[in-house]
Amino acid sequence: MDLFSTSVMQANPPKITSTRMPVLFVPHGAGPCFFMDWNPPGTWDRLAAFLQGIAVTLPARPHAIVLVSGHWLEMDFRVTGHPRPPLIYDYHGFPSHTYELTYPAQGEPALAGRLCQRLQHAGLEASTDAASGYDHGMFIPLKLMFPQADIPVIQLSLRQDMDPAAHIEAGRALAALRDEGVLIIGSGMSFHNMRGYGDPRFTPISAEFDDWLGAAVEAAPEQRTTLLRDWTAAPHARLCHPPRAEEHLLPLLVAAGAAADSPGRKVYSEVLMATSISAFRFG
Repeated sequence: MDLFSTSVMQANPPKITSTRMPVLFVPHGAGPCFFMDWNPPGTWDRLAAFLQGIAVTLPARPHAIVLVSGHWLEMDFRVTGHPRPPLIYDYHGFPSHTYELTYPAQGEPALAGRLCQRLQHAGLEASTDAASGYDHGMFIPLKLMFPQADIPVIQLSLRQDMDPAAHIEAGRALAALRDEGVLIIGSGMSFHNMRGYGDPRFTPISAEFDDWLGAAVEAAPEQRTTLLRDWTAAPHARLCHPPRAEEHLLPLLVAAGAAADSPGRKVYSEVLMATSISAFRFG
């Protein structure tokens, strides 16, 4: 344990609550899709309504959020350490007003330090990043889920090697935070092949993969871990998440690790842009 982590633990001991937070995996859509006109109109309405309804399903208001986005990859795990992270408009070619969206959620450096410590204790290289901001995988869905932006948010990166086992282990390292009122969210897409969106040939392909994914999430925890670790053996896995482009699925693996022994279930699903898209909840 480094000196920073020790001082954080001493100055900010964890507050255990009587309410365990669930863990979520949510689709975050396409860029700023919820905040612009789309053709055809209404394409994203059902997903937007699902995201807007999440807060009332929680057992309590979260004290903080740890969000894993499919849009932040680093050599090792990184955690936002800025007290007020800026927004990163990491989408291109969208209307000018979408680059003026705001989400002024505060960071929580003390929690970031403890999060890093937990990852390090699990044998995973991790560090805080005092400069990095929030990417759109964070602020776009959270603008719908918690529009007041009044809950502190820590963003966790993925690892560039995209190792499934490492991402499940990272989630396990964070599981105890749920008992401190921390909501852990994986933000990605259950289908993410850019060539497949809007192509009806991918409708049955994505549906079969989505069915497998739902069954894997709903399996007993030990079997769930095995199935998700070996997700490339799923039907049409590499058509739904092409090689070296599975970053939008990995937040689900982190979420499943953080679920520990909590049961998982599919809580939203629809055929969107000719492909099956789903969200999952653990606990």
